[in-house]
Amino acid sequence: MIIDLTGKTALVTGSTQGIGLAIAKGLAQSGARVVVNGRTAARVDEAADELRSTTGGEVLGIAADVTTAEGVEGLVDQLPAVDVLVNNLGIFGAAPAREISDDEWRRYFDVNVLSAVRLIRTYLPGMTERGWGRVLQIASDSAIVIPEEMIHYGTSKTALLAVSRGFAKDAAGTGVTVNSVIAGPTHTAGVEDFVYQLVDADLPWEEAQREFMRKHRPQSLLQRLIEPDEIANMVTYLSSPQASATTGAAVRVDGGYVDSIVP
Repeated sequence: MIIDLTGKTALVTGSTQGIGLAIAKGLAQSGARVVVNGRTAARVDEAADELRSTTGGEVLGIAADVTTAEGVEGLVDQLPAVDVLVNNLGIFGAAPAREISDDEWRRYFDVNVLSAVRLIRTYLPGMTERGWGRVLQIASDSAIVIPEEMIHYGTSKTALLAVSRGFAKDAAGTGVTVNSVIAGPTHTAGVEDFVYQLVDADLPWEEAQREFMRKHRPQSLLQRLIEPDEIANMVTYLSSPQASATTGAAVRVDGGYVDSIVP
């Protein structure tokens, strides 16, 4: 399958590292004009330079805090329209369920849910007017299999699935698709830190990863952490014209972690 996104502009939030950076790379390699986003100008510029050198594509960098209305306004001033919106920005972390404060619950919803809602409201009208667009939310297996050690994170990702389904209905018949990607346990720098919160910090990484999967994610059929490029491959496909009949879906790239035969 040859995916050609030439002429399309794609915004990937939280794309200075990890899954977001891999997604930006996949889209750039497919010909899209990619906008890297993060809060810190230096990190945005570094990521954009890296993508230009590795893909040869057109890559822009915009530093903006999309968790605030003011940050989104500043982003839109520089980027008034996009064809592909990937809401990848998210936070996670372990915390005892009974000790999660109201403020922490609000912070997780502000970052993981409302930032996506705000950007969809901003860019979806232009997509529907043009008759083409792709909106994608990066969700998690934790949206379905709520982890005991981070129920605030899992619940925010469950809400993100509902956001995607609802906006897909709002965009029905317009040529715009709205989907979620359910990412399983993925190997990123942040996840390495998370793994070491739950297993012996003195273990070498490969051993720590195996111990984490065995003790904390035994449902995984892959029996290893997913690599960011594997998530990016699905996102790139769903961003393409070839995925025109997939909308309102929660598509799994979870290594078989969710024990279900339906999405």
